[in-house]
Amino acid sequence: MYIICVIEKKKEKWGSMTKAIFIDYTGTMVQEDEPNTRELLAYFITHSDLKDPAQILQIVWGQIKELEAKSHGDAFIKNDEKVDCILNYCQENYGLNGDLEYMHKVWRKVWVEAPLFPDVKPFFERTKLPIYVLSNDDLCYLEESMKQKGLQPAGIISAETVRACKPSKVIFEKALEIADVKPEEALFIGDSIASDVLPAKKMGITPVYISRKEAAASEYLEGLEDVRVIKSLNELQI
Repeated sequence: MYIICVIEKKKEKWGSMTKAIFIDYTGTMVQEDEPNTRELLAYFITHSDLKDPAQILQIVWGQIKELEAKSHGDAFIKNDEKVDCILNYCQENYGLNGDLEYMHKVWRKVWVEAPLFPDVKPFFERTKLPIYVLSNDDLCYLEESMKQKGLQPAGIISAETVRACKPSKVIFEKALEIADVKPEEALFIGDSIASDVLPAKKMGITPVYISRKEAAASEYLEGLEDVRVIKSLNELQI
């Protein structure tokens, strides 16, 4: 009963104070387990020493996060350059061979063609507040994705806009500037504690952690009991 009351109070608060919604892209809006990603994994398995899909994902995501952490200011690099770095790394360390340009083309499809989760479009359609997409992906791919999916966000703030990747505060500062709202007037929805929840909370933006996987919430939210956790965007009525 207490939890229900707290959630109801938060709904009332958001209804009166929130003026803008920021939402993450990969893993929050679009699915990570999708056909183009599976095609890439199959190609890795066939053309490298790596045979375990889980290991491949771990290596690739590890490289992505490492490159994003270094990508700032004059050292900023866009998605295509990151992919080149990752493929070269896998060539040198895991015997990757084959048609790397083909892999690069499939990777570009991942950024644009990854399907929406079923709850995303209804959320955009029913939400009366402006919704802004925040992502480390490049603007051209995000714009094409929104076009293909029939979504019209109020704005897109990509890493290249500020030449820095989440969790850097500058991308959140730019989002507040573009939306013309104060931190306490914004809500941020994301599926990563490190890249979404913690930096938003530090900025004074109300974070909502979307945990689409059953076991994820309690495992990563220790010490963040005040952060609202949802399994679906259908739980948010704003």
